[in-house]
Amino acid sequence: MQPYSESFKTGSIIFAEGDSPTGAYLIESGRIEISTRQFGEHRVLDELGPGMLLGEMAVLDDSPRTATARAVTDCALTPIDADQFAERLAAADPIVRALLMSQLTRYRSALATLTGGTPGTENVALGRHGNADAFGKIRLESELRAALERKELEVRLQPIEEIVSGRIAGYEALVRWQHPERGAVSPAEFIRLAEETSLILPVGDYVLERVCDMLLEFKQRGDKRLPFIAVNMSARQLDDPKMVERILALLHSRGLPADRLKLEVTESLVLNSAHIAEFLARCHAAGMHVALDDFGTGYSNLGPLLTLSFDQIKLDGSFVKALDTSRGVAVVGVIVAMARALDCDLIAEGVETHEQREVLHKLGCRYAQGWLVGKPIPLQEVLNPV
Repeated sequence: MQPYSESFKTGSIIFAEGDSPTGAYLIESGRIEISTRQFGEHRVLDELGPGMLLGEMAVLDDSPRTATARAVTDCALTPIDADQFAERLAAADPIVRALLMSQLTRYRSALATLTGGTPGTENVALGRHGNADAFGKIRLESELRAALERKELEVRLQPIEEIVSGRIAGYEALVRWQHPERGAVSPAEFIRLAEETSLILPVGDYVLERVCDMLLEFKQRGDKRLPFIAVNMSARQLDDPKMVERILALLHSRGLPADRLKLEVTESLVLNSAHIAEFLARCHAAGMHVALDDFGTGYSNLGPLLTLSFDQIKLDGSFVKALDTSRGVAVVGVIVAMARALDCDLIAEGVETHEQREVLHKLGCRYAQGWLVGKPIPLQEVLNPV
């Protein structure tokens, strides 16, 4: 299990010349000496401190270490997996990548022919004068990897009410991260970071497994009506050709019906309608329902609804906020009628007042979700309400 940081005592060798490049480090505290042997003599190249990268050069071009790193003082370092650099480099702008590799080649050449000069003439730490935000993202990515391994991400449930009966018909699963040092990390921040890398896949798997465990706990309570739980799907998950089969395996191993796990696809992902149509077909064949999430958030195009048979439409909260105007009521009324004509259930998100709920009821909207119905809470609070 990778820790958030690793400690090295004064005099410790972090890596030695000739070692394989298994990863790099971000220096959190302490000083590190970078040295090499040239013509049999020990030569100090640089001394690095907090906020600098260490050992990234060998990782970038997958070459043996060309220098030795030794702790001058007690140090704390955040480890960075080699795959993190590989993903970032592969996704970089081609010109930026070419410039980087050109500079790296020059560095290798200069180091190989180094015979003199004063310590510190080589800038071993890539990005010494770089953007602090970039280092922050690197640090957060490493910590998110560790949080996944430690199962520190929490899946909470936000209730979804059937308006006519007033009963809670299901829940939406929302992932939260309580960082031991930073406190609550915004889902928008760490989910966006995960989506930039392959981390969104293990995060998605983590949530799916936890949701299936939650459904099993509901089942074991013996309730007559097993609620559904909705899970948001990312673009990378949708690209996985075996995703539906893997989800079904999770459900079947727990003896759960497929229709109790609902998948949500955001509007921004339906532009590739052929791909989504295939995904919908596989889900429907397995008995799973799929919702079109965030309807009306700026990507709205009624064209996909002609060919994509979603089971639910989730109305964005901005429409609910507009229900205090006649125009807002008219527009939502049209959407309710459209959903009914398409044989889709409509879920209104962001419901915060009794007045909004009453208008939705009169318009014929089936479900409501929002702080009026309930905030996202842990499973145990759902099972054992105060």
